[in-house]
Amino acid sequence: MRFHWFLPTSGDGHFVRPATTTVAAGRAASRAPSLAYLTQVASAAEAAGFDAALTPVGAGCPHPLVLCAAVAARTERLRLLVAFRPGFTLPTLLAQQAQAFQEISGGRMLLNVVTGGDPQEQRAYGDFLGHDERYARTAEYLHVLRRAWEGVPFDFAGDHYRVEGGGLATPLADPPEIYFGGASPAAERVAAGHADVHLMWGEPPAMVAERLGRMRALAAETGRTLRYGIRLHIIARDTSEEAWAHARRLLDGMDPERIAAVQARFARMDSVGQRRMTGLHGGSADRLEISPNLWAGVGLVREGAGTALVGSYDEVAERIREYAALGLEEFIVSGWPHLEEALRVGDFVLPRLTASPSGTGASTTASPDGPSRAGAAPAAGTAAAGAGTGAPVTSAA
Repeated sequence: MRFHWFLPTSGDGHFVRPATTTVAAGRAASRAPSLAYLTQVASAAEAAGFDAALTPVGAGCPHPLVLCAAVAARTERLRLLVAFRPGFTLPTLLAQQAQAFQEISGGRMLLNVVTGGDPQEQRAYGDFLGHDERYARTAEYLHVLRRAWEGVPFDFAGDHYRVEGGGLATPLADPPEIYFGGASPAAERVAAGHADVHLMWGEPPAMVAERLGRMRALAAETGRTLRYGIRLHIIARDTSEEAWAHARRLLDGMDPERIAAVQARFARMDSVGQRRMTGLHGGSADRLEISPNLWAGVGLVREGAGTALVGSYDEVAERIREYAALGLEEFIVSGWPHLEEALRVGDFVLPRLTASPSGTGASTTASPDGPSRAGAAPAAGTAAAGAGTGAPVTSAA
């Protein structure tokens, strides 16, 4: 398995916040998304053993390509999973930007395709295409992008792009892997034909299994094989009771007016994935454990990934193993605050997923005080959190 963390570029703190927008954000972030703070989060993720960090894209956060270039200069090993919107730049330009990023970072760029799911936000950027048209444009975009990376002059004429004599001056030796999410039929067809990794938001295992079966069939029709990943939050503590108490505290920070405003926004969106997330809780805070240890409370006020694994360290690790058994290989996880929780997950969850077949592995005795690594720079107003071995977690569960 490959584990990744998340950079909270819209702000961080002890309560659930939106990832890409300032709409109904609730109380102000107690930690501003400064380069200094985001570098601390990235350094903590690097020390904790995560392979990469995802950065979101949207009107309420800084441009991810610019931000990730700055974070890459301040870290050593962590890869940056850079979200981008097809159609907002030319694919030939992104090809050149990716080549520059790979050269200055030592090949640490990954790309996350975000076609867009909120028509109002799309129009604010100047994009008036409908849902399926956006995915048709994305397919052309990714085709042109990969052709440009080959470093061989090419022509292309499609419905959305036209290129004459395009291509990088020299081939890109280490092109970024392309991650792609989307739950609609149009999105799944594009993923099957163009992605390296297809991402899903954290649905119950039975729903994930159904989607995996469909995606494998679509990919096989194109003669391709994909990897598959999932985006989840994690609320893990020494005991299940402590973890659920923390989930209840997060829920207490979501006032009814804020929930109503966020759900009204979701209702106008044309994202099938967002509709599926909303369907897990129906906008109600009454029944939020939708599967063992899977809590849909996050999705009451946060767009996109709206579920969290909640439980003891052993319970959360077991749920991850269950997802891995379905065929998921990539796990993008997060928690509030992102600095401390990166270290907590790295200390107490990831080691449980690298245990030997006999069930023995590195000692993972949890401290009642939480993460115990020493040496990483502390966030303002927090105790010092530190660096561990930094070894990447790549063993299969």
